[in-house]
Amino acid sequence: MIRALDSLKRGFYKARPLGAALVALWAVSAGAEVVNGAQLPDGSRRVGENRYRSPRDFDGTLDYYRAVYSTSGYPRRQIVNQPGVKAVHISNPSGKNFAGLNIYEANDEVRIYIVPLQQAARPAKKPETTKRRKK
Repeated sequence: MIRALDSLKRGFYKARPLGAALVALWAVSAGAEVVNGAQLPDGSRRVGENRYRSPRDFDGTLDYYRAVYSTSGYPRRQIVNQPGVKAVHISNPSGKNFAGLNIYEANDEVRIYIVPLQQAARPAKKPETTKRRKK
């Protein structure tokens, strides 16, 4: 027997599209690792400084980042498209924590490189001169 939920309406409960979108986003981001402010797919393995191996294929990894970082808010550009090598750069327009992400496939592996922020070169401090008194 199907019964209406607690509401004054006679119709049956219908899931809201926004709720379904939030559940899908939660499923995508659940358990994901965040490094330097950048989110990585669940199961990513570190292979070097700011470099990670994705457990997904290239298109699957791009789909993951399409769900996490919207294309309207995080511009993308193709870096390389040669036989055997594909690469896409995702920019971080806010400039907080990381400059962007490079996602590339080579030798049947998908890697993610977190592009760090460029640190402003600090001017070298001049050594303090000590004043000597003449005796």
